Amino acid sequence: MNPHASQPLSPVALVRSCIQHRDLILQITRREVVGRYRGSVIGMGWSFLNPLLMLAVFTFVFSVVFQAKWGVGMEGQSEGKGVFAIILFVGLIVHSLLAEVLTRSPALVVGNVNYVKKVIFPIEILPVSTVLASLFHMCISLVVWLLAHLLVVGLPSWQIVLLPLVLLPLLVLSLGVSYFLASLGVFLRDIGQTMGILATILLFLSPVFFPIERLPEQYHPLFMANPLTFIIEQARDILIWSKMPNFLGLTIYVSYSTLILMAGFAWFQKTRKGFADVL
Repeated sequence: MNPHASQPLSPVALVRSCIQHRDLILQITRREVVGRYRGSVIGMGWSFLNPLLMLAVFTFVFSVVFQAKWGVGMEGQSEGKGVFAIILFVGLIVHSLLAEVLTRSPALVVGNVNYVKKVIFPIEILPVSTVLASLFHMCISLVVWLLAHLLVVGLPSWQIVLLPLVLLPLLVLSLGVSYFLASLGVFLRDIGQTMGILATILLFLSPVFFPIERLPEQYHPLFMANPLTFIIEQARDILIWSKMPNFLGLTIYVSYSTLILMAGFAWFQKTRKGFADVL
């Protein structure tokens, strides 16, 4: 395979590559997940402990130190620290998916130079594996949330089965963003240093720690421009408030996300012929 040759830009090529290399995608995803904890004593247990510790810290800071309240209970439960934590954690889980993609994507190609230069390797699957690894950690966090919900409130409502439908647009968006960042990270190394800052900005400019209704009206457009806001609100609707999702809003979101994915993949394919020269 000539690394300088032009590559197909069509999203059909992406789907075909994912199907053709599905076993390789799973192997790389498994390697990325396991490799993150290689050498640690607890190992994969950190994938469970990390969200648990994060939940404990944020719950203490916002419910104890800042005395934050959502102003509503759950299914007859008064709003104590347990209920506050369950509501808060939904926002943190959604944010963690995009944040992990943002912080890891710029180093995807740079960290796999041999794949670009020395072997015949479909590097277009690297962002797919990164998103799948982020999804795996998100699922672990959801298990933690479910255990907390069972302990504090009881069984969640049946709407929980609609969660994959709510998360799908964010997954599509994350993959498109990953393609952009993986390419930009080759030519502009500083991009990797800014993604942690951007992830923090997205965290505090989304309704993770408070309901958006608490904000003054003039700040609503700023928060709604955050791609996490709508997904967080929809996830809470089905997981916390037992409501049906906004299907029209999700359809619009997934439409825009698909356009971003198509543009991101086309950009990645268009620029990949220069990766070998830069690296």
